[in-house]
Amino acid sequence: MTTVRNDFFKLGEKFVTILGDDVKVGDVAPEFTAMLPGWKPINPLQESKGKVIILCAVPSIDTETCDIETRRFNEEASKLGQDIVIYTVSTDFPFAQKRWCGAAGVERVRLVSDVLETEFGLKYGLLIKERRFFRRAVFIVDREGKLTYVNYLPILGQEPSYDEVVAEAKKVLG
Repeated sequence: MTTVRNDFFKLGEKFVTILGDDVKVGDVAPEFTAMLPGWKPINPLQESKGKVIILCAVPSIDTETCDIETRRFNEEASKLGQDIVIYTVSTDFPFAQKRWCGAAGVERVRLVSDVLETEFGLKYGLLIKERRFFRRAVFIVDREGKLTYVNYLPILGQEPSYDEVVAEAKKVLG
């Protein structure tokens, strides 16, 4: 049964319903299946097993903050090497993500869609029921599949601390 919480996260002045439980540092990262362009299923944790994984949850790639965040992480990814993989996960349709990536020139961050089952959103406590999109968050998964960094941002329009995320990923990489 999915946990329902409606007393801590607001859109504007109104509380919204968050589905799922928050994860925490030290937890085994919950596996999930999402969609790549062409509706090809992917399990990012299996696909990148043995690497350090950064998972960025965003409401929609077509919003200003999500656009800025994904472009910035794409820039950072080009400096990090092949042992750190960055995924941006949203409930946008895969074809919209593909269109955005082409227009933005994003090649290092992998965009995946959780539009069908919202499995990622539910397992990581991200899904906003009223809008069917995610609250913003960043997670780092180590080579053994454990969460080493968890940051749920309190406001949708707030960007994560890129320097903090990159420093933690490098630390986890060793």
